[in-house]
Amino acid sequence: MDFGLAFSYVFQDRDWLRKVGIVALISLIPILGQLVLIGWSLNITKRVIDRHLVPLPEVDFGGDLARGFSAFVIGFVYSLPITLFAMIFGIVDSVVAGQSSSDAVVTIIGILSLCFSLFAIIYGIAMALVIPAAYGNYVAKGSLSAGFALGEVFGLVRANIGAYLIVLLGSFVAGLIAPIGMILCIVGVVLTYAYAVAVMGHLYGQAYNAASQSRAVSVAG
Repeated sequence: MDFGLAFSYVFQDRDWLRKVGIVALISLIPILGQLVLIGWSLNITKRVIDRHLVPLPEVDFGGDLARGFSAFVIGFVYSLPITLFAMIFGIVDSVVAGQSSSDAVVTIIGILSLCFSLFAIIYGIAMALVIPAAYGNYVAKGSLSAGFALGEVFGLVRANIGAYLIVLLGSFVAGLIAPIGMILCIVGVVLTYAYAVAVMGHLYGQAYNAASQSRAVSVAG
């Protein structure tokens, strides 16, 4: 993987400001705009997987919206276990706390809360590795069901976990970039956020290619 390329490829496109600027403005539309932005980033992922010479695409409102909605569904389903667990824990906590305030009950609630926090952290890290693989498999195969093909998705992560750790690092760095736009006020924030999303789309595609290549080598060996 080329970590630096994910951050520099945007500026290699002479129309980058127009392309990023348009999707940045669209992202201001409540809900739909964010879905289009996510779908646009996954179009970047697809173009990287296909080794397109120009990975930065024009906005395709309808196509990007569809991809963005699919990405939302994928993310929602994968996060469902932790969401349900949190709801159950919240209900149990409320019921038990309402029935008794003894030291024993407080201690039990504290232990359960700690266990839940640890579980949430571990699950969150796991999802940070798995969801990019699910996105990559979805756009590569062109089917929403491919995002839920657990054998293929987990197989990608196992084949090259290093690639997805790089994606995790990239998400942290990209998260630091977006607030830099505050220097240029609202316009700057919108542009840098769209740029950060473009970076992540490129990293998703790179990781998928690296993992697929590792699986191919493993099978051949």
